Amino acid sequence: MAAQKDLYDAIVIGAGIQGCFTAYHLAKHRKRVLLLEQFFLPHSRGSSHGQSRIIRKAYLQDFYTRMMHECYQIWAQLEQEAGTQLHRQTGLLLLGMKENQELKTIQAILSREGVEHQCLSSEELKQHFPDIRLTTGEVGLLDKFGGVLYADKALRALQDVVAQLGGRVCDGQKVVEINPGLPVTVKTTSRSYRAKSLVITAGPWTNQLLRPLGIELPLQTLRVNVYYWRQMVPRSYGVSQAFPCFLVLGLSSHHIYGLPAGEYPELMKVSYHHGNHADPEERDRPTARADSQDIEILKRFVRDYLPDLKPEPAIIEHCMYTNTPDEDFILDHHPKYDNIVIGAGFSGHGFKLAPVVGKILYELSMKLTPSYDLAPFRISRFPSLGKAHL
Repeated sequence: MAAQKDLYDAIVIGAGIQGCFTAYHLAKHRKRVLLLEQFFLPHSRGSSHGQSRIIRKAYLQDFYTRMMHECYQIWAQLEQEAGTQLHRQTGLLLLGMKENQELKTIQAILSREGVEHQCLSSEELKQHFPDIRLTTGEVGLLDKFGGVLYADKALRALQDVVAQLGGRVCDGQKVVEINPGLPVTVKTTSRSYRAKSLVITAGPWTNQLLRPLGIELPLQTLRVNVYYWRQMVPRSYGVSQAFPCFLVLGLSSHHIYGLPAGEYPELMKVSYHHGNHADPEERDRPTARADSQDIEILKRFVRDYLPDLKPEPAIIEHCMYTNTPDEDFILDHHPKYDNIVIGAGFSGHGFKLAPVVGKILYELSMKLTPSYDLAPFRISRFPSLGKAHL
């Protein structure tokens, strides 16, 4: 009887946004769930910290747009349960040349999926957003559902709700060993735990946990800089001025994105959706040469497009991306141990989708039929992962 009492329905490793939403869905369905985190909470070592993230329905892949319909519903439900605002609708403006193929694809998906949006000519852009200087006749696509998620606030609220629902959150416990089987045993720096199933959502530490289990996923861990720029004209790029989040397509190798001023007084976040290879244990080691290239791209962009910002970053922060080769997620069972589930490779765009990702990982861990087609997220899509890796 005591052995049964010590047995969890599921253990989730990693208390970032994906792990927290997985634990949330498990606890909602009255499962005994343990959420393990190697660092003491809150921390800034992974991919889920920071004050803000963009939320949107505008995507190049229709399956993400479809998933976002339910994500908005679950975010709203969490707001209600937590009794605090976690989201602000600002709109998301996509900028690009009229012939930009990505812009055309996104507009077609929004139309097909019935998402409210607006196409803006260069003249209409100037009228609606006079604080953006257009340099080469760009056009715009406005996703009216776009906005800002309050990331740190959301993560704290979610951890609290998981505990209120009966889930157990244990921080400061690094996993040192996983013994597969029925049940699976997880040993941490403090003690051992047993569960019927295990979900690994460990971000940049995923492969460190998977290698002893006979598999290495094609994940690249990147250190990404997040830049904040000071407004020379107060409130010109603020939420109070109805300034939107934005995403610039086709201007450089990777997307440039921005959020209206709000996190820091009179500072606007404008960053580059790209980073440089880094070991998560050595994230703070300087990589000056590579970083300087990103800064120059952003300084040029700020100078040319956002004339009311000082073209030198005021604050630089860091976070980690864990990218797959195609930048789509991995949501799948371990190829050998079907009671071990992996959620990985969120490639810098997973935060907004975490409500549905968590639901899918819950379904996989409980051997339920997934709510979504998981073909885009299977490990088997990487042909290099043959039997040699198992």
